Amino acid sequence: MILEIVQYGHPVLRERCKPVETVDDDLRKLAADMLETMYDANGVGLAAPQIGVALRLAVIDVAHDPECITFLKVGGEDAPLDSIMPLIFINPELEFTGPKEKDTEGCLSIRDVRADVSRPGSLKAKLPQLDGTVLEIETDGLLARALQHETDHLNGILFIDRVAPATKISLRRKLKRLAADE
Repeated sequence: MILEIVQYGHPVLRERCKPVETVDDDLRKLAADMLETMYDANGVGLAAPQIGVALRLAVIDVAHDPECITFLKVGGEDAPLDSIMPLIFINPELEFTGPKEKDTEGCLSIRDVRADVSRPGSLKAKLPQLDGTVLEIETDGLLARALQHETDHLNGILFIDRVAPATKISLRRKLKRLAADE
């Protein structure tokens, strides 16, 4: 089922989400609906607060562009990107390992706004899965960026919070209009 994506100005986007304590059929259904919603919106990631649920749950799929990363290790071993996509995870833990890199980001919850964001270029992540296992990965590129972006959502942080001060000023009027529309 395609869910409504909440937009900039909605208070849930600024909440620090609660950890997922129990995985049940309702949570599995929510994750499946989030994937369907993300695909329908042509996104590469979606976090639970973006559909109005303040839980530490997110989905990512960057398999459409296998060149978007230069390496992926799963459990310390090289792995193809499609072996872990789509990625559904709860309660993520990230450790940044690379120098910062600037790239353009957008967000399904902030219509028509794109801006350059500087983030660590690579990371290690512990991503608990719905089946109780923990996926341990090391990666870079779009997957590393998407993991950081979606984990930020789980902490009430939006990509516009991470842009340069001059960019924030240039976006101020547009963001005010978006917040007023919510």
